[in-house]
Amino acid sequence: MVEMPFEGPISLADVPVTTALLLANVVVSWYVLYRNPRLLDPLSFQPYRIANHGEYYRFLTAGFVHGNGAHLAVNMITLFFFGPILEGLLGAFGFLVLYVLCEILAHAVTFTYHYDDPQYAAVGASGAVSGVVFGFCLFFPLEMLYLFFILPIPAVLFAVGYVVGSIYASNRNQRAGQRGGIAHEAHIGGAIAGIIVTIALDPRALDSFIQTMSALL
Repeated sequence: MVEMPFEGPISLADVPVTTALLLANVVVSWYVLYRNPRLLDPLSFQPYRIANHGEYYRFLTAGFVHGNGAHLAVNMITLFFFGPILEGLLGAFGFLVLYVLCEILAHAVTFTYHYDDPQYAAVGASGAVSGVVFGFCLFFPLEMLYLFFILPIPAVLFAVGYVVGSIYASNRNQRAGQRGGIAHEAHIGGAIAGIIVTIALDPRALDSFIQTMSALL
């Protein structure tokens, strides 16, 4: 089984990539939301424009802008709690690879659903953050998380509920004809990418998950 990489308080020097990603998301999102909202459209994830105009940069830029302050806060609080642990386990470069690939692959899933919809647009780091959460769950599936900072729940149950909830919300939105907003497909894609990329970067993650879950039987 894998042990937590840090004992005691974590300094910013220990997790430079997590720190940089937090700052980049907060600064860019704040600037776009409150200083230059016109940038939201050209930076957002718009599959139709990618498919028809080759604007592939949107696979990355959309992950650094958010629809509102609450959306930004939820994603950054989650990254703040889970990012340092994974960066300690995977190293700075490995964690950066995980974050970026999860962002791209999460949007790739969304792209397959909406590439022919000129009205669809979405923003947020949810795909990358989902990958981080699921990478954490591989190493520590029974670590207690606190839903809404109050309700304790094992990481693996949180992960399963997260995917099920995202699938339900995605299907509900499609039936209702809703477009854009929160990209639930990206949550699902990011979660799957997080599992695959984490195992590829550090096979101990899968071993730790199997050993921990086997101990319950």
